[in-house]
Amino acid sequence: MNLSVKRATAFGAAALCAVLCFPRPGVAAMESPSYCATISQSSNPLATHGMVTSPNYLATQAGLDILRRGGNAVDAAIATAVTLAVVYPQMCTPGGDNFWLIYNAKTGELKGLNASGRAGSKATMEFYASKDLKAIPSRGYLAANTVPGAVSGWDEAYRYSHSALKTSMPWKELFASAVEYAENGFPVSTSLAHWSAVNADTSDKEFRALQRFPEFARVFMKNDAPLAAGDILRQPDLAATLSTIAEKGAGEFYTGSIAKKIVADLEKHGGMLTLEDFASHKADWVQPISVNYRGLTACNLPPNTQGMASLEILNILNNFNIKDMGEGSADYYHAIIEATKEAFLDRDTYLSDPAFVSIPLDRLLSEEHGKAQAERINMAKAAGPKAPLAPKGDTIWLGVVDKDGNAVSLIQSIYHDFGSGIVAEGTGVLLQNRGSFFSLDPKHVNHLEPGKRTMHTLNPAMLLKDGKPYLVYGTMGGEGQPQTQAAIVTRVVDFGMAPQEAITAPRWLYGRTWGAASNDVKLEGRIPADVVEELKRRGHPVKVVEDFTDTMGHAGAILVHAENGVLQGATDPRGDGLAAGY
Repeated sequence: MNLSVKRATAFGAAALCAVLCFPRPGVAAMESPSYCATISQSSNPLATHGMVTSPNYLATQAGLDILRRGGNAVDAAIATAVTLAVVYPQMCTPGGDNFWLIYNAKTGELKGLNASGRAGSKATMEFYASKDLKAIPSRGYLAANTVPGAVSGWDEAYRYSHSALKTSMPWKELFASAVEYAENGFPVSTSLAHWSAVNADTSDKEFRALQRFPEFARVFMKNDAPLAAGDILRQPDLAATLSTIAEKGAGEFYTGSIAKKIVADLEKHGGMLTLEDFASHKADWVQPISVNYRGLTACNLPPNTQGMASLEILNILNNFNIKDMGEGSADYYHAIIEATKEAFLDRDTYLSDPAFVSIPLDRLLSEEHGKAQAERINMAKAAGPKAPLAPKGDTIWLGVVDKDGNAVSLIQSIYHDFGSGIVAEGTGVLLQNRGSFFSLDPKHVNHLEPGKRTMHTLNPAMLLKDGKPYLVYGTMGGEGQPQTQAAIVTRVVDFGMAPQEAITAPRWLYGRTWGAASNDVKLEGRIPADVVEELKRRGHPVKVVEDFTDTMGHAGAILVHAENGVLQGATDPRGDGLAAGY
């Protein structure tokens, strides 16, 4: 069965049948921004009891079901994340990492959770040098050199839900939808079919052609061909793994039968992780970092995430009158692209595992530093070439707000699409290749060391107003995450857009793609030609790409209207997402 579903070019999802402008509360339809022409009432959900947004419609429904049954935002986020680990394996699995921002409405506390894995004890620069490698491979057993942290994140978040939020929802129930989809199957989505085809490409046998790994081919290929939209994908080994975790707890993944199976497969193929590496892993609670943006508090996670870069961009933009530039103008794009360059210079200088390096966060996020960065930006001319940025990785972001005001912003990833390409035999667990982001240059701030967490592009975000969640938001997309976060915040805060308008509006990406030697500025084709030409005139190396391209990532957001408790959700037309509430 091949449905050959083609992405829509107006808004995206087939369910968007009515192109009706849905105004923001208190704003007349005729006053809404220009992008409202692409927003239908059905794509701009409003609710009061809870809202879930994720890049897959099945996962969103799993989370919403937990909310309806009395679970809180953390419970729903776990159910959504576990389901995504089944139905969105091109971007996240139990073999990856996750990061959380959790707001406790009762205490008014915002907590951060870092559930990223550390490099294995065998993962040394000397080991890779002995293989005559100058860089860590992106695929294969040598790429799977960090312990998967996602399961520990689910576990630690549930412990918090139980102790601090007093959930009555059993741990096992949070796995029910995921186990069902893994065991009985689900229809392959457009996004999964697309990335399945991309990774079956034999013209790039080093990075793609993942069918060269027998267990990957057995699980994620059909009759030696990539999955097609509408195919039914069943993952019985993964169903058994998730059932075991649901019944016996997350410890089974790190010290029990699942860990033993994963390590046995790795050892058989010269892999890097040991049982001791799995047993010593733990997720860590961390203090979120923040900057002021127009009187609101923009929050993110500290290193080893690039949350500092996302916040630096906003800190720089505080020094510009973004509203007067006009949304979608050449000045608007230019200012954010140049602010991104400034933020990425700091990121690439300092960012790594803070347990191994000293990172001057207070200075980097100070108002004084933001002003100095802003003063270096020439609005008439783009800054010169910067060091090439790593091509984007693939990720999921999800957000949940419940009826009590608890909120979660969560990112989960296996780095590249389908991660390392290695499915540990007998487990169904597709392992991440996040450790390939380490450098093998001993002078590089992010060089490989055993027990070290690599620099992560993952960074979930939340905007607080008077100490409470105002905008819960985030995106996939590696280098694009800070840039898209800036787009969402400026469009909502500076231009008053509804979250769906902000996400649907044309986007850009400063960086490079696989095979490119230098950075460029990718612009969606919907950006007016005169704006494109002006950006070229200012010196930006512009490349126009297709509308609603995956390259821009899959974003989502939930806006909280404190005055009446209304929750306004949004999802990205560039993916298979759904925002839904009740």
